[in-house]
Amino acid sequence: MSQFPESVVLLAEDGSPIGTADKFAVHTETTPLHLAFSCHVTNTDGELLVTRRALSKLTWPGVWTNTFCGHPGPDETFEDAIARRASRELGITVSGVESVLPDFRYRAVDASGIVENEICPVFRAVTTDVPAPAADEVAEWAWVPEDALRAAVEAAPFAFSPWLGWQLAALPTRIVG
Repeated sequence: MSQFPESVVLLAEDGSPIGTADKFAVHTETTPLHLAFSCHVTNTDGELLVTRRALSKLTWPGVWTNTFCGHPGPDETFEDAIARRASRELGITVSGVESVLPDFRYRAVDASGIVENEICPVFRAVTTDVPAPAADEVAEWAWVPEDALRAAVEAAPFAFSPWLGWQLAALPTRIVG
């Protein structure tokens, strides 16, 4: 974990930045709108890397989700934030970062009452690395064909993060190109 607190960019309803806040202080029952991102990572076989959130996570512990999510820091590009989180959460490097759902926005409340309230552009990227996840971030991981992931999310949505289901439904095309 970083020795410095991670900041999130707070947003007005129109998406314009209005300030910053400590990531760990902002995720509450009244989470303000803030900037985030989701990333779906594929391998050279065209499979998606899905992860199960660590049981110690504040929100949605133990559920399966997209490869990773995060928050760009103030003045940090999405590409730099994606590289930082890929390394921190999964010990991987990524390439070919591409926006697939630039206007994704969601609000969700987990079982503990914690709210996620994010403008959260969705990206895809590629890795050739074998994941070596951080235990405080990821409990399990798997490479899966996209069709199998879509079928699993449809069959058992409760086992997956809500944003994963919403992203899959909102994507105009498949994640794997």
